[in-house]
Amino acid sequence: MDWTIINGLIRPELAGVLAVCWITGYVLRQTPRVPNWTIVYAVTAVAVLLTCLLLGWSVESVTQGVLCGAVSVYGNQLVKQTREAVTGEEVQRGQQ
Repeated sequence: MDWTIINGLIRPELAGVLAVCWITGYVLRQTPRVPNWTIVYAVTAVAVLLTCLLLGWSVESVTQGVLCGAVSVYGNQLVKQTREAVTGEEVQRGQQ
């Protein structure tokens, strides 16, 4: 799949929302009392809220927010998995 297709799905003015989602996920991941399984939901909620505030409340805004949240989580996992593969620090399943 070509990345230009993915880039075409998310509106360019939402790059800031994507960055905020990435930072939100990182901060939540560093917070001991936040279970890992809740992070994806929190990041998606932040993305939808910010996107709707920027673009107005509509189905397209919610869809754009979900896409921003999803790309943010996917990008984080891509970096994490690549780092683990390169350094050999693979985390055992269930110990994340």
